Amino acid sequence: MQGMLEELRAALWAVWNRRWLALGVAWGVCVLGWLVVALIPNTYQSDARIFVQLDDMLADQIGITAASRDKDIARIQSTLLSDVNLQKVVRSTKLGDKVTSPTQMQSAVTGLQKSIVVVAQGDPGSNIFKITATSGRRDLSDAENAQLAQDIVQQMIDIFKEQNLGGSRSQVRDTITFMDQQLAERSKQLQDAEQRRLAFEAKYPDLAGGTDAIIAQMNGYRANLRDVDADLAAAQSALAATDGQMAATPKTLVTPESGGPRAALAQARANLAAMQARGLTESHPDVIAAEKQIASLSKQAQGPGADFGTPNPAYTSLQGIRIERQAAVEALTSRAAALQQQIASVEANQTQAPAAAAEAKQISQDYDVLKAQYDKLLADREELRLRGQVETEHSSVKFNVVDPPSAPRKPSSPNRPLLLFGVLFVGIAAGCGAAFGVGKMRSTFATAGKLETAFELPVVGTISLALNEAARALEKKRRRLFYAAAGGLGGVFMVLLAAEFVGRSLVA
Repeated sequence: MQGMLEELRAALWAVWNRRWLALGVAWGVCVLGWLVVALIPNTYQSDARIFVQLDDMLADQIGITAASRDKDIARIQSTLLSDVNLQKVVRSTKLGDKVTSPTQMQSAVTGLQKSIVVVAQGDPGSNIFKITATSGRRDLSDAENAQLAQDIVQQMIDIFKEQNLGGSRSQVRDTITFMDQQLAERSKQLQDAEQRRLAFEAKYPDLAGGTDAIIAQMNGYRANLRDVDADLAAAQSALAATDGQMAATPKTLVTPESGGPRAALAQARANLAAMQARGLTESHPDVIAAEKQIASLSKQAQGPGADFGTPNPAYTSLQGIRIERQAAVEALTSRAAALQQQIASVEANQTQAPAAAAEAKQISQDYDVLKAQYDKLLADREELRLRGQVETEHSSVKFNVVDPPSAPRKPSSPNRPLLLFGVLFVGIAAGCGAAFGVGKMRSTFATAGKLETAFELPVVGTISLALNEAARALEKKRRRLFYAAAGGLGGVFMVLLAAEFVGRSLVA
């Protein structure tokens, strides 16, 4: 703490000991700074607020929603600052007094775009708009700049009225006319595309749909072929099963009443079985005779003309089933062969005419695109025409001026009193800093404590400056001059501040 006090005392002594230097630097900085502040032109700002009311029950019933209305407002907001509208503002205000060439007009429009702001206040989609304009031209007085800012805002409101009352309806009519022209062109192009498609289909019927149609056709044939192959495999399997059943089923049924070798063989076997049932052994003469008879009849039954049995109904039924399944197999085989031939034909056409397939695809795509564009244009035109009729009979946009263009009473920028005070503060700080810096560069000691610290030796005492009567009188005179000069700096600040407020009162 003691060290800080020593430093503060040293700084104050250095500034006071070189006070004339500090005062001179302060005067120089302040005069230069105040001159710069004086050269900054005053900028005046005027603003107005308008409320746009969207209230039309008929528009709601036919589908003109709030979204389309907001789109109208956004359109007006964006076109309000167009070059055409800003040129109207330039011609109707003081901005156009010295505009004599297109280059000067473009320069004036560019500057006006930077000085006008149109924003929607409140929530997004709010119906309250604020128009703000600023003016700070050097060739005009403060009163003229204030009036110019107000005139610009008033002209923007007039343009806003013009855009709402006539611009929207005129634009609807122009848009419908343009869309009619586009529809006529699209209709002719659509007819030409239709003729090209019909001519191509007549020349290449298999390639009418282009590559996509060929691929779809090929995929269809292959899918049908897979189905037919599956059905053919199932039919062949059923036919094989039927053949197996027929091989295991006799064609006729043998009974004793049937006659013939097989019937005698059956009777001999029955007799042998009866003998064995009575307990006769194989060595019995009757059994031996019966076995010899069976052997002889067996050879006769295997010869030609030995089948004198009754036809087997099961075998006959299996024959009918086999005929049906054989017919199904032959039909599926023919169908598979036909599909394979069709696939081969399509592949041959695709291989032989790739350019024709690509042309078919392009023709189909062009026709689809033109048809979609035509349908969309037709729907948009009808919607716009209906909307135009509604706007003709029922005004869908109404607005009121909530706050008329304000008449600025004081400049919006710069804040000259604050700048004047800032320059004064910077000038005093610069003077003190210069005096302190010069004191730091000199090899002197402001206090005995700093001398003791520098040499690390105790200081026995200090001797004050002794002045005679003439020197004290001269020092007193110099102080009065210093106070007068310092007061003059403050007086100049007060005069400039008073002049600023007087200028504002003259504008008001």
